[in-house]
Amino acid sequence: MHGEMFKGRTAIVTGGARGIGLACAARITAGGGRVALWDRDMTRARQSAASLPGALAVEVDVTDEGSINDALGETEAQIAPPDILVASAGITGPNTTVVAYPVDAWKQVIDINLTGVFLCNRAVAGGMAARGRGRIVNIASVAGKEGNPNASAYSASKAGVIGLTKSLGKELATTGVLVNCVAPAVVKTELFSQMTEQHIQYMLAKIPMNRFGEVDEVAEMVAWLASDLCTFSTGATFDLSGGRATY
Repeated sequence: MHGEMFKGRTAIVTGGARGIGLACAARITAGGGRVALWDRDMTRARQSAASLPGALAVEVDVTDEGSINDALGETEAQIAPPDILVASAGITGPNTTVVAYPVDAWKQVIDINLTGVFLCNRAVAGGMAARGRGRIVNIASVAGKEGNPNASAYSASKAGVIGLTKSLGKELATTGVLVNCVAPAVVKTELFSQMTEQHIQYMLAKIPMNRFGEVDEVAEMVAWLASDLCTFSTGATFDLSGGRATY
């Protein structure tokens, strides 16, 4: 069914060793694309890359510009310049109130979830624009639209990703490079282990379909946004919230 929609395409997927990132990488590979899994966990990245034909595991710290430049150079040398970026690397941070939120934890969440997406977008956008083709898909969250209590850093970081996506989409609108983001409600991944059971239940209660999302459901929407089928959407946020989103 997935056929050749990514034939001849090269994709970078950050956080590609697991979860949503890995599901997106698998979907692109199934469509004939080659994928570089950028992750800080090289043990898992190598395992995941071994399960996907032609995939490359690349060690990266998305908060470090030099590390990203090295990863991009390795990707271009081993595969090709990227046609697609899926920016999926992220953490949840602690579940606690703003008043009690540890400042160092706040900075870490913003650094990985927002600055990391900025640095990765920034690293690939120029080359894509020069080549006249590209697709950037950032993984945001419904938390970025609505703000989840006891998840202020996560919510703020994902709201930032939405704003960044809108800005870059407009900047690149005439270049052939489209920039969009997806805003899932809670999806069943290993990030659950970073959250309290109370917070997980809060999020489930907000979803009208009364179930969590599946990584493959996110990957399917990301695949469309990363493909040539998507031609007139840019700077946009696409919901995957089981009916939760109100705008």
